[in-house]
Amino acid sequence: MTDSENAVQDAGFDEWLDAAEDGDAYYLECPNEHGSLPPRRVCPDCGATDLEEVPLPATGEIETFTVTHVPTPAFEDDAPYATAIANFGPVRITGQVVDVDLEAIEPGLTVEIEISVSETTGERVLSFSPA
Repeated sequence: MTDSENAVQDAGFDEWLDAAEDGDAYYLECPNEHGSLPPRRVCPDCGATDLEEVPLPATGEIETFTVTHVPTPAFEDDAPYATAIANFGPVRITGQVVDVDLEAIEPGLTVEIEISVSETTGERVLSFSPA
């Protein structure tokens, strides 16, 4: 077994990362069509408890981003890197932007979800790559 297979699972989130890594990312939708990401048991907008897994759109659009040149020790080997918020329709997702020059990142850039690995920790990181 690898270290990642022995690692403690973050209930709900790690399962979501597994699904995203397999190309099956999803969001949770309540009967009022509010979208949220797992882990959730209750809709954060209306309190509904009947949540359904719905496929996440294949692409999203960067709304805003920031480039980090001086990171915390937890990401020191990853710097410089960009973190963005991307709109995937019913949900907004935060992730690290990969596979693109930092100077080329801008609001409106179409991206897809990718699961990458942190250079510092070796752990999986939710990422976006240009679509």
